[in-house]
Amino acid sequence: MITLTNAATSKVGDLVRQEKTDDEELALRVAVRPGGCSGFNYEMYFDADVSAEDKEVRFGDVKVVVDSSSAALLQGAVLDYKDGLTDAGFSISNPNAERTCGCGQSFS
Repeated sequence: MITLTNAATSKVGDLVRQEKTDDEELALRVAVRPGGCSGFNYEMYFDADVSAEDKEVRFGDVKVVVDSSSAALLQGAVLDYKDGLTDAGFSISNPNAERTCGCGQSFS
């Protein structure tokens, strides 16, 4: 399943604390959906609905969930976060991707 770097874990934790209400536990959902210029798109969003079929992993206080169909495509992938002048935001390094598009959001 996908792994988060320390930088990504820290940033996701900050974002979860800003988004959540007292009565819900939010998880970062990472998914792969058909589409994009290379065949598949990454999708990431906060989700309070976790099903029994989801794969779940924790990085400190951050819970990450992946649906069972996306899990195989994300096996060994790493989510990183950078905050610099020339390179900012989240990126996924995926060993299962044979080809990626220029924007890094789509792969095959």
